Amino acid sequence: MFLRKNRRIKDGKPHVYWSLVETVRTPKGPRQKVVGYLGDLNESNEELYRGMVKRLGGRNDNQLNFFKSPPVGSINVIAEKVRIEKVQDFGDAWVGVGMWKLLELNQFFTQHIKAGKEEIPWVAIISYLAVSRFCESMSKLSIAEQYADQSALADILGIEAVKINKDRLYRSMDRLLPCKQKLGEHLKKRYSELFQLDYELYLYDITSSYFEGQCPHNPQAKRGYSRDNRSDCKQVTLALVVTKEGFPLYFEVFNGNRRDVTTVEEIVEQVESVYGRADRVWAMDRGMVSDDNLKWLRERGSTYIVGTPKTMLKQFEQRLLDEEWEGVHSDVDVKTAQSPEYQEEVFIVCRSSSRREKELSMARLFIGRIEDGLEKLKRAVSRNTRALTDRDRANAS
Repeated sequence: MFLRKNRRIKDGKPHVYWSLVETVRTPKGPRQKVVGYLGDLNESNEELYRGMVKRLGGRNDNQLNFFKSPPVGSINVIAEKVRIEKVQDFGDAWVGVGMWKLLELNQFFTQHIKAGKEEIPWVAIISYLAVSRFCESMSKLSIAEQYADQSALADILGIEAVKINKDRLYRSMDRLLPCKQKLGEHLKKRYSELFQLDYELYLYDITSSYFEGQCPHNPQAKRGYSRDNRSDCKQVTLALVVTKEGFPLYFEVFNGNRRDVTTVEEIVEQVESVYGRADRVWAMDRGMVSDDNLKWLRERGSTYIVGTPKTMLKQFEQRLLDEEWEGVHSDVDVKTAQSPEYQEEVFIVCRSSSRREKELSMARLFIGRIEDGLEKLKRAVSRNTRALTDRDRANAS
């Protein structure tokens, strides 16, 4: 509860009056509600005002003295000569630290990381690294050289910003690695307590991260299929399992030349060894699908939803001609079809109008490029240039 000063012009003269305001929570967020209009406050009604504030539960005693003379020692400020220095982001860091505390990660790492003679506790460095990554997607080097000056995170965590350096951030990862499995179990427990997650559906996918340089000291850095179109660089393959809400449960780092399809058995067994096998549905894209993987999942009684190659649509040609489509989204229709080979399997056939337009657009672009190339070749032939006197050169162009 606080005082609000109001000004208005009446009969050409300025008038000042005060209102008593409180902050209330509404479905749309915090809102300010006027409790009462107090008029022009002065020393004569000070006691009356104090009594009213106490009855209404107000706590802001500083404003009770607003009409008294300025306290001794106050100074005048010349606004034109005030300057602002070291402006830092605060809000995102505050939210990140709040989430860190909500997940009780300080308690977890204090329990699992042995304290030594380090100047700054590893728990503080790990929390700084995690929250900074939450606020900004940047490397550890960039965090040390740029982010530490841009954000108030160090002040919030009680760390001297000048002591945040890349070596401390890198070494903190060595302390994290032994906690990997325990950390997953802790997060699962906190997710359940905070968000009532059911863990019925696991989403599994793989990505990769490449390195600039030869990485001679990283045995997992290999050349393989690059999702970043950087086949010239070594990389590692990163596997991640999340819940249907997007909460991470498990991750693994594989060699850069590891094929996606070869990781399924290892990931499924590792995750289920921690979280159990009951009532689990695995969702994977077609890059994980192979006859061996599907056979393995069937034999162990696992439930799965996997992407299949488009070539398999030929098996359901007649079913696709039926009009029994069911709308599940604004532009997505589905229908089910029984597997011709395994009776316990059901195929969900989908069609999307927006996806159809996208593929038609890509086809038109491809056709346009072919036509431009043919037109260019036609012009070259019409000029009867020497470059086209040789058939192999003509075919190459």
